[in-house]
Amino acid sequence: MITRSDFDKLLRNQQYKELTSYKVENAVILAAGLSKRFLPISEYCPKGLTKVKGEILIERQIRQLQEAGIQEIYVVVGYKKELFFYLKDKFNIIIVENDQYNTKDNIESLNLVKKILGNTYICSVDNYYINNPFQLYEYKGYYSSIHVDGYTDEWCIDIDNMDIIQSVNIGGHDADIMMGYVYFDRMFSKQYSALLSEISDDSEYWHHVWEYLYIHNLDKLHLEIRRHKSELILEFDSVDDAIKFDKSFLKNNQFDSFYI
Repeated sequence: MITRSDFDKLLRNQQYKELTSYKVENAVILAAGLSKRFLPISEYCPKGLTKVKGEILIERQIRQLQEAGIQEIYVVVGYKKELFFYLKDKFNIIIVENDQYNTKDNIESLNLVKKILGNTYICSVDNYYINNPFQLYEYKGYYSSIHVDGYTDEWCIDIDNMDIIQSVNIGGHDADIMMGYVYFDRMFSKQYSALLSEISDDSEYWHHVWEYLYIHNLDKLHLEIRRHKSELILEFDSVDDAIKFDKSFLKNNQFDSFYI
């Protein structure tokens, strides 16, 4: 592996032939969930298909990935999956169906695509990026984060002097928190996929988000922190979150706007 300084220099000089092993191969967008906290809209429309500032949420992420040069995109769907099928033709993406979306958490979605994990972006359908954060070459695996002043009940990150995540705790003060997309490099993907394959059918892991397996194996699974300005990464956990960002959200996401 080359040094980060050499990587940055090669990238600046557009010496892409020297960066083949650092090229992002694909992306996975996790969109299978029920979005229970997004009621009543999620009764008739999955969160990822709602319109924010005039754009369909998942379409914005797909466009940003494709604009960065990433063409192999997998969208894992479950709840109201048929509503996502149009994306295959519109954007030439690959649909993966998770039929256990209501009995297992999104770790099952990653399990379904584990064979294609390599240099891979892992994205959540409920994130909104003000600026396009994706790029075609990445140096090392990382988890995106923002800094929160004061108390937060989010997942807080502790790192070492090399910016490698050492522990993750729920809740904290004046902390860097997990927020946004994640980048798996090939080594991380190989190790994480191996752990996935070892989980028994009755394991509790299936009832947690995929990060749960990661944070219980930090001695084997290494990700850096990738800091972002807090105003550049948004997460819509609830309808109120979306309305705070887009005052026309309710008007643009009425039942009649989807079923005429």
